[in-house]
Amino acid sequence: MTEHPAQNEPNASDHQVDHRRDASSTLSRLTARLESSALAEAARELLREALSATATESSGTPAAPHPDQRVFLDSISVNGFRGIGRKARLPLTAKPGVTLVVGRNGSGKSSFAEGAETALTGRTARLDKQRGEVWRRHWRNLHDGADPKVEVRLAIAGDPRLSTLTCTWPGDDVTAPEVEFRRPGHGRRPSVGVGWERALKDYSPFLSYADLDKVLNGRPSEQYDSVAAILGLRELTDADERLQGIEKTLDSALKQVEAERPALAEALSALDDPRAVRALAVVGMAGEPDFTELDALVTALPDADEGRLSELRATAALAGPDLGVVGAAVDRLREAVAVLDDVRASGAEDAHQRAELLAKALEHSRRHQDEDTCPVCGSDRALDEAWAEQAAEQVAGLRQEAATAREARTELRDAVDAVRYLVTPAPAWLPAPLVDPWEEWQACRAIDDAERLAARAETTALVLADACAALREEALRELDKLDEEWRSCVTRLAGWLDRARPAYAGRPRLCQIRAARKWLKEARAELREERLRPFEDHSQQIWEELRQQSNVDLRSVRLTGSEKATVRKLVMDVSVDGTEASALGVMSQGELHSLALSLFLPRAAAPDSPFGFVVIDDPVQSMDPAKVHGLAKVLHDLGETRQVVVFTHDTRLQRAFTNQELPVAVLEVERAGRSVVTVNRVTDPVGQALADARALTRTRNLPPVAMTHVLPSLCRAVLERAFSEAAWLRLHRAGTAEHEAEKTVAGAVTLMDIAALGLFGDPTKGAGEVYGELRRRCGPRAVDLVRQCQEGAHPAGTSMPDPQRFVDDIKAVALTVRKPEEGP
Repeated sequence: MTEHPAQNEPNASDHQVDHRRDASSTLSRLTARLESSALAEAARELLREALSATATESSGTPAAPHPDQRVFLDSISVNGFRGIGRKARLPLTAKPGVTLVVGRNGSGKSSFAEGAETALTGRTARLDKQRGEVWRRHWRNLHDGADPKVEVRLAIAGDPRLSTLTCTWPGDDVTAPEVEFRRPGHGRRPSVGVGWERALKDYSPFLSYADLDKVLNGRPSEQYDSVAAILGLRELTDADERLQGIEKTLDSALKQVEAERPALAEALSALDDPRAVRALAVVGMAGEPDFTELDALVTALPDADEGRLSELRATAALAGPDLGVVGAAVDRLREAVAVLDDVRASGAEDAHQRAELLAKALEHSRRHQDEDTCPVCGSDRALDEAWAEQAAEQVAGLRQEAATAREARTELRDAVDAVRYLVTPAPAWLPAPLVDPWEEWQACRAIDDAERLAARAETTALVLADACAALREEALRELDKLDEEWRSCVTRLAGWLDRARPAYAGRPRLCQIRAARKWLKEARAELREERLRPFEDHSQQIWEELRQQSNVDLRSVRLTGSEKATVRKLVMDVSVDGTEASALGVMSQGELHSLALSLFLPRAAAPDSPFGFVVIDDPVQSMDPAKVHGLAKVLHDLGETRQVVVFTHDTRLQRAFTNQELPVAVLEVERAGRSVVTVNRVTDPVGQALADARALTRTRNLPPVAMTHVLPSLCRAVLERAFSEAAWLRLHRAGTAEHEAEKTVAGAVTLMDIAALGLFGDPTKGAGEVYGELRRRCGPRAVDLVRQCQEGAHPAGTSMPDPQRFVDDIKAVALTVRKPEEGP
């Protein structure tokens, strides 16, 4: 029976990174800070508008699963994928704690890890390796790869029933799996609709050996983004982007008119005309021009035929529809029509109509409960409470089914509105040839049929744009003739004035926006450092556990640059014996992997993450024994709040948990012929040896030598493992360096040496002292048992009148001596 995850997960410990900042919290803190700032009121108002717009957008964005609904792994089942042939299941405990999945290389361990990662993310770290192309071609199992499948059962906090991710491949491309998510009571849907995509990127719960290299050796911007993403400052970045967009528009307009001034001045200086001289004096002057003077020059043309000139100028300034914009809007409208047609054909539209019909009938029945006939079909059947309840359920189901239809209709309405928005009113004055085309263009706003609107808008826009272009060209030619060069220059000057007036008028707003962005940048940098500090502290604490006997200190973790900067990176300041150095330049491979873990684990353990589990594949490689012990402690601490699943073939990690008396569950993966993989729960080495001895005593029709020689040898192995375990614990408690402890244990060869090391911590103690300590702790029979185990190796063997009792007595001795007594 799966335990409820929520009942087993304690609160996050103090050393964990506290990134639980939702959008409203971040924005409210910044707003309060803004109101107390010395920023000018105009700049503050710009910031208020940008932050308010960001908050509005955030509230309409579908939210990812809340961390209080954290996801845990219940089991991983794999068949036909990688090293696993027929279906094999890895059972897990869906709650915080550490589970080691052990087995030799090639046993199929990593196939479980890669299967789970593929099911949740659609890819694995192997795809990013240079050998990825080979891996893509040979990812199916050789013995049972016809229908590869991965099934991950998940326990979601607050839900007593298990959910399931099912991953299958319709073709041979390993990067294109089909993943279905099924949650009881919520139906089935593609995994992309669950809402984990952003969380999987920000708080990835998977770490492979290949990822350890990638954490440090990836692109600097990727390293920056992996940490910055969990600091909760996206809303501030969005607000800055809004201000940046306004700034870009104002700045571009100002730069454009400034860039046009030299050419305009050159054109004016080429004219032998007093009006051009006056205009040149204004245009050539630095700063904002005198618009009053320039307006007087533009409007003071000869009155010979002022009415005609006005008409020509107005015609030359006419701008018809932008065909590029209209074409894009029409294409969008036609696409929306096609999508809605497809939806109608699929039945989703019918579901919408049925839902609305039932809803109206339900509403009617509630308003008119005394009616005894059906208002829909006229039958004698009344719409009673039973019908109302059933109809309400149908309405809910049909509306869910009709979501696609609603989305299609919404997109169609938006597309229709977009086309209508482009149909601008006619100017106050129009040349006669443009009256009818413009009326035809404006008539598009009254067309309700979407297909007809698309066709009509496209045609009338083209006709009107062509007519405007032709009339403009004709008007410009006539203006040139009427006032020759001056009129041409005045037309150019008038056009520049139309652009320059709003551009220069926007300069104060541009200064306000730049001041607002500068303030926001500084505020964001301070918030970033404030939130990075606990992340840095957590990384340093993990490094202190993993650095065992290393002379490298992790001094700080910093982010340089900004989210949109082309040069942004994660900086790790380290020192070697007090001297500053580059981490990548001075650290060994094992130290670099330990540093990578120090960066990965705080992200995976962030409270905002919806994942209650962390899967780590092969983290022990390149680590010396001392760091393996530190890793066990780090994983144990993480296991207080997370389900930690570690895949490893290195027996040192399991021993490190045992030596430090840290709780751990161990699953052993074995692979037989034809890729048949089995998973067995491992109790402990002493228990395994005792199980082998008991199995021998229960086997019938064995030759006598099995009891006189083989059984004593098996029980001797039980005692050796128990004494060896006690020796490791004793040495570890004494603070012996890991490499020294390993050397000491390896030097104890005989049973007496191992017993002396386990009982006293001194392998040089003699047999008399060993036997005396055994009598004290286990009783006088313990000495006889040890001697019988030793006699089993002699040619004559040892007598074994009661094999089962012998094993029971050996068990009692082993359980007593496997843990050394606490000192005074």
